[in-house]
Amino acid sequence: MNANRRRGEIVATLDGRSCRLCLTLGTLAELESAYEADDLGALVARFSGGRLSALDLIRIVGAGLRGGGEAVTDEAVGAMQCEGGVAGFAAIVSELLTATFGAAEGAAGQNP
Repeated sequence: MNANRRRGEIVATLDGRSCRLCLTLGTLAELESAYEADDLGALVARFSGGRLSALDLIRIVGAGLRGGGEAVTDEAVGAMQCEGGVAGFAAIVSELLTATFGAAEGAAGQNP
C-alpha cells in the first residue's frame, strides 16, 4: 500500500495490517468539534504542545483512519494493537500530523 504524501496520507500497521490514514477536511472538522477548537490554528496549537493523552492518540488515529476510508469507531481504535504499543501509536500520530500540517508540528508525538 502506498501513501500519497501530497494529500497528507501515511501508511501504518495496525492489528497486523497496513492501513492508510489521512486527516481530511471532514476529519479535521471532527477533531475541532471533539476538542472544542475555534479553528485549525487552535487545533494545531493543542497538538504541537508535545503532550498528548491516550484519548488524543485514539481520536487522531481514528480520524486518520476514517479519512483514509476505514469505517472505524474510536472505541475500535482503542482496542487495536500497534507495534511498539503506545509509543508506536504516538509515532503514527506524529507522522500523520507532520504529513497534514508540516514539519513544525512533528513535535506533537513527543512524550504523550
